[in-house]
Amino acid sequence: MTLPPAATTPDQPENEPREECGVFGVWAPGEDVAKLTYYGLYALQHRGQEAAGIAVSDGSQVLVFKDLGLVSQVFDEQTLAAMPGHVAVGHCRYSTTGSTSWENAQPIFRTTAVGSGIALGHNGNLVNTAELGARARELGLISGRLAGPIAATSDSDVITALLAHAAADKTIEQAAMELLPTLEGAFCLTFMDEHTLYAARDPHGVRPLCLGRLDRGWVVASETAALDIVGASFVREIEPGELLAIDADGVRSLRFANPTPKGCVFEFVYLARPDSTISGRSVHATRVDIGRRLAIEHPVEGDLVIPVPESGTPAAVGYAQGSGVPYGQGLMKNAYVGRTFIQPSQTIRQLGIRLKLNPLREVIRGKRLIVVDDSIVRGNTQRALIRMLREAGALEIHVRIASPPVKWPCFYGIDFASRAELVANGAGPDGIEGTSIDDMVEGVRRSIGADTLGYISLESMVAATEQPRSRLCCACFDGEYPIALPTDLALGKNVLESVLSGAKESNLLADNANVSALSRP
Repeated sequence: MTLPPAATTPDQPENEPREECGVFGVWAPGEDVAKLTYYGLYALQHRGQEAAGIAVSDGSQVLVFKDLGLVSQVFDEQTLAAMPGHVAVGHCRYSTTGSTSWENAQPIFRTTAVGSGIALGHNGNLVNTAELGARARELGLISGRLAGPIAATSDSDVITALLAHAAADKTIEQAAMELLPTLEGAFCLTFMDEHTLYAARDPHGVRPLCLGRLDRGWVVASETAALDIVGASFVREIEPGELLAIDADGVRSLRFANPTPKGCVFEFVYLARPDSTISGRSVHATRVDIGRRLAIEHPVEGDLVIPVPESGTPAAVGYAQGSGVPYGQGLMKNAYVGRTFIQPSQTIRQLGIRLKLNPLREVIRGKRLIVVDDSIVRGNTQRALIRMLREAGALEIHVRIASPPVKWPCFYGIDFASRAELVANGAGPDGIEGTSIDDMVEGVRRSIGADTLGYISLESMVAATEQPRSRLCCACFDGEYPIALPTDLALGKNVLESVLSGAKESNLLADNANVSALSRP
């Protein structure tokens, strides 16, 4: 296992919603499972860029290698060659519970009372972490306080600790069936012991998880794009409330809860790769359709439709198709800008978005631009972008957004800004006067400096997914949380650190004092 590097804090984009995590697992005797997992994580890199890790087993022991950084920074040929085995799980992380530290990188490893190892990767976010953490603390599974730099403080570590504890007098499969019904929130898990690969998805199926077939084995992954990159054929999605166990006897399916599907609509809008498929619907096709519908709902005269690359590109193509206004590339993205562990100087920080995007002045100059983006969160990116486009000579800038206004935080695995920081709730230099939708949109328009602004409606966005509204979670847009949020326990990214430090629970609530008002059954 790697040694912890010196403490560093990666710089974070100021505006974008930060993704959750990517999980990958493979059971394939005779295959180079470490390298397959590396490529699977490479395909899922967009889901988390803080840390990466792989666990493998050759049947006798579980070996874990993890570190802070991108997949390509953490692993090299020499490392992968030293990880032989027939079963593996991998993880790329963006933290939604627990700080950015080596200890919180995944897979998390624990040893059971009988000496077997368990390695686990988690995509999602639990809402009863404080309750589970208190339970693990009472059992002596986690420290009663933050014991220096070696303490892991994620909900994933609590899950792994409780799972390993329950496996003391039963099989891991039995322990999982006992533990999984007690987890509340969004979770897609891939975990393993020395012989078996397991995968589980929460009863609401908030995050995607799928099963694929190799010639000599099986693969599970957060997105179908990861199956494609390793040459696995798509079999099916893992069902909400389902636990899979994969070993030499084949694939076993067990139900630990009745399914009540509430898939995250933001996966279609922004989070998932456009070449992935969710619930039988192409993500790319959904985004193009959103753009077409956006053009119908918010037409405007313009000379050129340009996307904010890359996430705004499919919707911009659809807007051009729906409006008849030509599509073009007006912004170039530096494809090699990811999360960096080198802190920018003040001069570079002030450049902001210019590090990632640069305008094509000869394309933009003298044009009435229709700029299509996936979402507006704080508004910082759009504000800087519009300023940059005007400096490049744009005559008019009409912003069109491929999702409704983001007005509520996510507690299920996306690290949005707090409610008070969201520009649709009045954040920004101009604030927002009035309470009507029109007042809100006008306030955001002034805040970012656009000539006009249009958001797609919630109804049109949902229609583009081709999923029933009843099977989708749209909480960040409408405030209707399908998984009840605790009113007397803590929420928030650092909840476990606070619990282990002995802080009062009254100070642990998320950014809103009225979290109970957000909680809906």
